Amino acid sequence: MSRPKFRNKKTVINGIRFDSKLEARRYIELQMLEKAGEISDLLIQPEYVLQPLFRKNGKTYRKIVYRADFSYYDKRQGKYIVEDTKGFQTDVYRLKKKLFEYRYPDLEIVEVFQRGQGKR
Repeated sequence: MSRPKFRNKKTVINGIRFDSKLEARRYIELQMLEKAGEISDLLIQPEYVLQPLFRKNGKTYRKIVYRADFSYYDKRQGKYIVEDTKGFQTDVYRLKKKLFEYRYPDLEIVEVFQRGQGKR
């Protein structure tokens, strides 16, 4: 049996498979916030197209997608939040975040780190 890529422990909550315990814990927290009426429209793994599919010189290039862990409407802040749980940031994540920030100027990625690493 192979080890997970980033040594995360896959976790299942309510029949939903999460890539890490951190992500599963955050899902439970967000569910409680939704039940309390503080947030709404909670989505799991929403996708954002960073670059659409295109063709050039007879070759087809696949679209580039950023898949967040969660998105929701924060009623206190009055805006939609896109959230990513992180153990650490990869180079691919940093690049996709930069493309996301350019493509979606009205949205912002909020990063939730493992305990002891803070929240951005």
